[in-house]
Parts: sequence; C-alpha cells; structure tokens
Amino acid sequence: MPLIIPDMLPASEALKNENIFVMNRARAQNQDIRPLKIVILNLMPTKIATETQLARVLANSPLQVEMNLLTMDSHETTHTSHEHMKSFYSTLEQVKREYFDGMIITGSPVEHMEFEDVDYWDELCEIFEFAKTHVYSSMFICWGAQAALHHYYGIDKYPLDKKLFGVFEHRVERQKNPLMRGFDEIFYAPHSRHTETRREDIEKVSELRILAASEKAGPHIISTENGRQIFVLGHQEYDRDTLAAEYFRDLGRGLDIQIPCNYFRNDNPEGEIMFRWRSHANLLFSNWLNYYLYQATPYNLDDLREGRADAWRATSGEE
Repeated sequence: MPLIIPDMLPASEALKNENIFVMNRARAQNQDIRPLKIVILNLMPTKIATETQLARVLANSPLQVEMNLLTMDSHETTHTSHEHMKSFYSTLEQVKREYFDGMIITGSPVEHMEFEDVDYWDELCEIFEFAKTHVYSSMFICWGAQAALHHYYGIDKYPLDKKLFGVFEHRVERQKNPLMRGFDEIFYAPHSRHTETRREDIEKVSELRILAASEKAGPHIISTENGRQIFVLGHQEYDRDTLAAEYFRDLGRGLDIQIPCNYFRNDNPEGEIMFRWRSHANLLFSNWLNYYLYQATPYNLDDLREGRADAWRATSGEE
C-alpha cells in the first residue's frame, strides 16, 4: 500500500526514484480505505532530508499511511524556505481538534542546552500533552526521546566525555515484544549525540521497558508496557550517507570531530560506507505501524475522545 503525502512534497520525487509507491491526497480520497494518520513534529533544521528519511521507512509497509507535518509556532525555522514551511507544515493550533493514530517527534540539535532553556520548550510540552489525548501511539527519536522521557517521567540526560558517533551493535532484550518481532538478536543502529540517558534511571520507572540496548551506546529502544509511548535514542531512520555528511560538514568547519565508529570500512573516510541498519529500520517502523496502530486504534479516530476507553486498551502483546 502507498504512503499518502502532501502534493508536491520534495520527498515524493526521491521516493518515486527509489520505486517506492507514494500517492497524493487527492487520489487517496477516492479510495474507500481509512489510512493510518501519522503526524510528524519535525524539529530538525534539515527539514526536507528528515521528511524524506521518515517517509521512506513509513512507506515500506503493506498499510496505507497518511503523513502530516507539524512545526513549532514559537520558533522560526531558518534552514528551510518559508514557502516550504507554509505549503507543507501545520502548527499545533491548526491540528489541536484532530486525532491521529500515531505521532513521531524527531531529534533536534539543542542537546547541549537544558530542556527548559530551549526557546520552544513550553510549546513542546503542550504537544506532549496533546499526544496523550489525541494520539494513540507516539514515537520519540533521539533528543525528542530524551525530552519526552524528561517531560513524562522526570528522567535527565547527562553530557558525554566525547560525542557518541557511529554505528553500534545492539542486543534485543525483549524478543517477544511486538516491536521487536523479526529482529535478529544482534542488530546495528546509528547514533549521533553528545548526551546519554542512563539505564538505571529508566529502570526506576515501572511503566518503562528497555527493549534493545548496546554496551557502548546504552539503551536504544524503550517502550511503555502498552506501546502508547516509544522512545528511540538512536537514529534507525538515517540514510546511508547521513553520518558521512555530518562528519565532512564538521571537518570542513574545523571542528574536533572523530571518524564515526563502525561506519566506513576499516574506519577510512575515503572507503566504503557499511550500510547495515536499513532492514531493521524498516522492521521497527513496520512493526510499530502494524502492532501498535493498525491492530490497536479504532476505525473512527473520534473514539479516542475521553470516556471511550475501548480505544485505549493496555496490552503489550508479549507472550
């Protein structure tokens, strides 16, 4: 089934060139199918690249998915054109009466700052609260995951001695969790961050489960028991060249940046990129769409309104 995206979104052309089936909304409205409604709060400065990355993993599913884009009203985007933002993005004020099967909140390059010092923190907290009442299952990525863990559970982030940068080996810790179905016991995922979220802090919260972790990178995929909140501290959605672009960008700026671990063959930046996380990225997002959205949310999203508890059944699906 196709991914439904706004007409003329730049990601459309990239996905078509990769032979990924996308459909515009006008055509989708002629089909008697209710697509899964996903809203993406894109906090990354590289809006179009992030849109394309997430569109790619959401499209790799037999389910029909409608992608909506959200931005902050309290923060002005400087890296993406005003025309693009006006054409494709909404604010919380514009969607606050809508209901969604799923929400994705991306990372943001503000991790050196205290959460409360980020200029859009108050609005982000409003969106976190909106997700509790208007979204069935939310996935938070990298800094977005750290921010959500802090807002919902009071979990802090801690500065690292040096940037965690590269592709790291991870082990599945809860193989029977629906989100981990089909995963190899060992899999790879990229990380790019200056801070960490510690296992001992997560394990103090009874509602949270660590599903996958790395000896070097720490906890990676965390979920509540019922799958309503999923936290991904790495970047499964990254493209093949994303870490290389970041490395060469920082190198060009004269910054002290190490070669990303386990990314270039033989750690040689002139060598081949070892792209070995794509299949598990596709599996992570397709499991989320299938087990926590398609099989869990009601056909009528208005059933998510307060007082209709059948839409909020709490089950992890673990056997």
